[in-house]
Amino acid sequence: MKNFKYILSCLLLAGLAMGFQACKKNPELPVKDVVFTVAVKSYTVTFTNTTTDARSFRWDFGDSTSSTETSPVHTYKTKGKHVVTLYATLNNGNVINGSTIVHVSKSSPILLNDNSLADWDTISNVVIPASAALGGIVQEAKFDYDSQNIYVYMKVTLHVADQNIFDYYIDSDNSALTGLTTGAIPGGGYDFLLEGMLLYPQGSTPFTQYQHTGDQSAFSFNPLSIAGFFTLGTVQEVNGVTTFEMALSRSKISGLTGSGMKLAIIVSDSGYNNLGWMPGNGLAPITLDISQ
Repeated sequence: MKNFKYILSCLLLAGLAMGFQACKKNPELPVKDVVFTVAVKSYTVTFTNTTTDARSFRWDFGDSTSSTETSPVHTYKTKGKHVVTLYATLNNGNVINGSTIVHVSKSSPILLNDNSLADWDTISNVVIPASAALGGIVQEAKFDYDSQNIYVYMKVTLHVADQNIFDYYIDSDNSALTGLTTGAIPGGGYDFLLEGMLLYPQGSTPFTQYQHTGDQSAFSFNPLSIAGFFTLGTVQEVNGVTTFEMALSRSKISGLTGSGMKLAIIVSDSGYNNLGWMPGNGLAPITLDISQ
């Protein structure tokens, strides 16, 4: 009986020892995760992947495109929400993944408070009148936009002190079914008129927003008391040529939250004699795609 108890005790101790050794030889593996960060600038997203212990990666950008780069840079074609998933194949062959939602939207490089017009050098939406007869004193105009503003750049042969009057005719909903359809500028239904001494705000005629009312054939506009509907940025005058930038607030001019707008600009002297036109004298307005 003593021998049996001794053998049983030895067997129990041996089993415990074997179990302890088995636990030491097969430790519980830590849970691995994919780790990455995103930096969004307009439609371009930079992915920085810091996942470890992986031999390969595959990115699903959520727009039917993918990449096998470790840390790719991806440019989306449209704004919106995109679910991005990173698949990582670990060195042991296991595949893990992680997802995030990326928000992309149209942004603009234009800064109105930097005392510079250099940020307009990259803007490709440019209007140059076909001739001096069509453009008059207007030499060039450029346009950009983001979710907050419509940006306008103009180069005009005038002196700021001349107190010229600017008329912005805006078809804010890009529809001829609303707004003024007659007058000097064909091809639009002008819902709003912005008028005044844009570059000389201390003059007798401030820059004011007017909304069309009544019959579409009637030149009938009521003034609106809406503060902050425009912002004037940098103004530079060199040798009788003035270049300036401004922004129109999309939230304070009704209709500019849509997918498109039409715009024509007439510049006059202080006696309302027309001197310049954008895109040109007697031409239809330009159409801006503001859908992205």
